[in-house]
This record gives sequence, structure tokens and C-alpha cells, in this order.
Amino acid sequence: MGEKIGKILFTKEEIERRIRELGEEISRDYARKEPILVCVLKGAVYFAVDLTRSLTIPFILDFISILSYGSSQEDQGVVRILKDLDVNIYGSDVLIIEDIVDTGLTLSYLLRNFQARKPNSLKICTLIDCPGRRIIEVNIAYKGFEIPDSYVVGYGLDYKEKYRNLPYIAVLDD
Repeated sequence: MGEKIGKILFTKEEIERRIRELGEEISRDYARKEPILVCVLKGAVYFAVDLTRSLTIPFILDFISILSYGSSQEDQGVVRILKDLDVNIYGSDVLIIEDIVDTGLTLSYLLRNFQARKPNSLKICTLIDCPGRRIIEVNIAYKGFEIPDSYVVGYGLDYKEKYRNLPYIAVLDD
């Protein structure tokens, strides 16, 4: 493929600073609670690890792995759960940690699935919000950065499983 790393949108330092701010906000909002944080694999792992390090509250961390059907860059909203939660979220405060919210199709499915499990509360925290691609509106409680309609990589975000390890977030050029 002829892809290459384009413009850097967010440096390592900007990402670290924003994650600390999100951690402070989440810690305030969940004071005297013990939320279940659900990391959506694989992309959100880098974000989830750094976010949890910035929290000052007790929490439970779990993971879910989902497969969205469609081409590599287009989310079609057809989802299959590959690895489900290990913990029961019934009656709990749940915070979904996502790497990027673009079309909203996959996250909408995940929200419906989790709502059926009857948590006390259900919120979303995403590192990247790309509202220009939104097909289904989802309420994002915590967002790191908002970007225009671009395909981005780095800091967990990938293209065909590559570029996750970049310490920054950049546009992927064709």
C-alpha cells in the first residue's frame, strides 16, 4: 500500500496532558463510586492504560472485543462480539473507553447491548471524536479531541493493524 504518515494532529505531550485532564474530570464525577471501565479492544488499550493511571478513584477494568463488518476504513455497524465482559455490569456505573467515535454505528450497538444488562449508568469516554462522519448520534460524556473527517493513526489507532505504537496521532495519507 502507498499509505504514509501525514500531518501530526496531536503530539505525545498534548495527548498526555489531555488524558490527565480527563482523569481529573472522571475522578470528580465518579467520586464515592467504583465504576466499571470497559476498554474496547484493541484500539483503546493505550488510551485506557494511561487514563486509568490518572484516576484517583477505585474502579474495575474489563475488556470487550468487537468485530465490525465492512471494509477496513468504513464502519457498517454490523457487529459481532469476539470477547465479552468478564464482570456483570448489572446495577453498576459503566464507562466505555473507546479510541475513536466516528459513524456511531458500532458504539450504538454496544450501548444497546449494555443497556439490556441494566447498569445503573452508562457513559462514553473517547480519545477522538469525529462528528463529521456521524450516522447515529451518541452522547459522549468525555472526549479527548475532536477532529475533522480524516483517517488517523497512532496511539492505539491503526490501519490494517499497523501504526498503533506511534506516540502521537497523525493523519494517514494515501
